[in-house]
Amino acid sequence: MFKSRPLFLAGLFLLLGLCILMGAFIYRLPPVYERLGWRVSQWRAQLQYALSPPGEAVFTPNPTIAAMFQETMAALSPTPNPNPPSATPGPSATPSVTPTQTPEPTPLPGSVRLNGVRHEYQKWNNCGPANLAMALSYWDWQGDQRPIAAFVKPNPRDKNVMPYEMAAYVEEATNLSVLVRVGGDLGLLKSFLAAGFPVMVEKGFEGPGFDGWMGHYEVVTGYDDSKEQFTVQDSYIMPDLPIAYEDLERYWRHFNYTYLVIYPPAREEEVLQLLGPHVDETYNMEYAAQKASDEIFRLSGREQFFAWFNRGTSLMRLQDYGGAAAAYDQAFQIDAQLAITDPEHRPWRILWYQTGPYWAYYYTGRYYDVLSLTNFTLENMSEPAVEESFYWRALAKEALGDVSGAIEDLRKALKWHPDWIPALQQLDRLGATP
Repeated sequence: MFKSRPLFLAGLFLLLGLCILMGAFIYRLPPVYERLGWRVSQWRAQLQYALSPPGEAVFTPNPTIAAMFQETMAALSPTPNPNPPSATPGPSATPSVTPTQTPEPTPLPGSVRLNGVRHEYQKWNNCGPANLAMALSYWDWQGDQRPIAAFVKPNPRDKNVMPYEMAAYVEEATNLSVLVRVGGDLGLLKSFLAAGFPVMVEKGFEGPGFDGWMGHYEVVTGYDDSKEQFTVQDSYIMPDLPIAYEDLERYWRHFNYTYLVIYPPAREEEVLQLLGPHVDETYNMEYAAQKASDEIFRLSGREQFFAWFNRGTSLMRLQDYGGAAAAYDQAFQIDAQLAITDPEHRPWRILWYQTGPYWAYYYTGRYYDVLSLTNFTLENMSEPAVEESFYWRALAKEALGDVSGAIEDLRKALKWHPDWIPALQQLDRLGATP
């Protein structure tokens, strides 16, 4: 009797192990993962944030370096970096077609409603692919979010999809064209809609069931001046969601008024006419930088944080890395104040979606600030599923002499985004395998 007890326990543990393995296998099946993945992620996040509230942690730039920048910026002129290392791409390239003379603006109708967008609710952690699928569906594209997700985020736990990644899908996997620009405004949205072009916007999001501020995409398909409302296709909430002009503008500011326009190549001339001088990317970034500067002086609190951040992002795209770093320093000073005065609405997730500060601090030699900021971002996540932060931490580590640490981080970036070209290029440069 007693001799059989160890055999019984061994069999029990073996059975338990098999059950765990079977459960893990079943959980990874796509239909099961789509239904349960978000719940597991939510539970993990709730536990992580209960133990270490992210609203209490702040990133503080090196005060000595920040002070030096603030004292000398007036004497500095923008100096583009002639040979930046291979990094994550920026906005899409300028089209080859040059717009003709802009005609006198045609008065816009009081309301527009575009039909033909096939609404699609997003799968777990799949906002970008779902919205891109909706935008493409207007032009009779027959797919859904699944092939887009496989292209732009091979690891479904990857927290974010950048606009350039979605633009790459349009250019490489469809017969349509796409433009990505910043510094948009409500009038431009209406002009595109009136001409028959839905517009995909990147914006902030807050709502029931969400722990604070997040990034979000929506497809704008209509407007009504009498109600002062846009109509958007929202992958999380509902189709034909009404949103007030004021609300869309405020949350759109959170992403530098970024927008994507998808169109058939045969209609490119119409799109360029609507863009006017914004066809030129340098003009577009200069315009956005000035727009942010204007908002800095009329806004306060969280909205002023976004204005400073937007100025930094536009200057970074113009390769004025010193000016961008100084602007980001100002934004993070406001962020530290928000951690005290308004922690519930503080956008502590912003580095999940926007990487401009990494560029600015890296190209001004502030490698320790890059390390500090990437650590801040990764440590305040329920799981560190942002490949861009590992990428920039790797570059900073290499610059500080830690080549083995850089290689390790580049491999971690590939864990969250398999076959990601920027990380593969850096590993190849360092003579390391993925």
